[in-house]
Amino acid sequence: MTRRRWIADEAAGNRASLLGDNARHLAKVLRAKVGQEFEVSAEGRVRLGRVVLLGEDRVEFELGREMPVLQVPPVVLLLAVFKFDRMEWAIEKATELGVERILPVIARRTEKHLGTAAEKRVERWRKIAAESAQQARRTNPPAIEEPAKLKDIFGFQAPCRIVLAESERGLLLRDALQTAGAPIALAVGPEGGWTDLELAEFAEAGWTASSLGPTILRAETAVVAALAITMAMMGSG
Repeated sequence: MTRRRWIADEAAGNRASLLGDNARHLAKVLRAKVGQEFEVSAEGRVRLGRVVLLGEDRVEFELGREMPVLQVPPVVLLLAVFKFDRMEWAIEKATELGVERILPVIARRTEKHLGTAAEKRVERWRKIAAESAQQARRTNPPAIEEPAKLKDIFGFQAPCRIVLAESERGLLLRDALQTAGAPIALAVGPEGGWTDLELAEFAEAGWTASSLGPTILRAETAVVAALAITMAMMGSG
């Protein structure tokens, strides 16, 4: 049976703890008992944890042997800001698929009020990512950076930098990844896609344009499709 994995809120030596909502969910909803065992991610390692204390807002584990962890290729998602409900869904699914970092980007077609409000949404995005990472049995949630202006991301450094472009007809993402080295940076545009000027700026900065095929996908669908292809091509399973 697959044990549930928790990401510790505190850890020191052979002890780790869940706090707040995490602790309440384990103690009250899942009705955990002292002595029950779970996998606990703490300080970059996953270890077998035995519950030794159950409190109202705190659950403590004694940590034992280290557990094997599946390694996934490092992928950074540069995601143009779009409607928040759909973007939250995209962040959740990107986390499940194993993305290492998410960098929100204010693109030319990002609606002005969304761009203005994006900074205030970062903590919510991080909370969504943390919850999703735990559900997906990750060792850590992805880092979610503060929103950046488009002009500041063209120089983002990675061995493989790919911008998804609806207008690209000659190169599919799977083909662009054939000779890719890690880490990989994937840039996904907002609703309506990147403008021609933006794509020209990406090209000038050395990014490779590729597509997901002839159909036009919603931004959140493109995120899932692109990451699924990338993880499969790079050997994460």
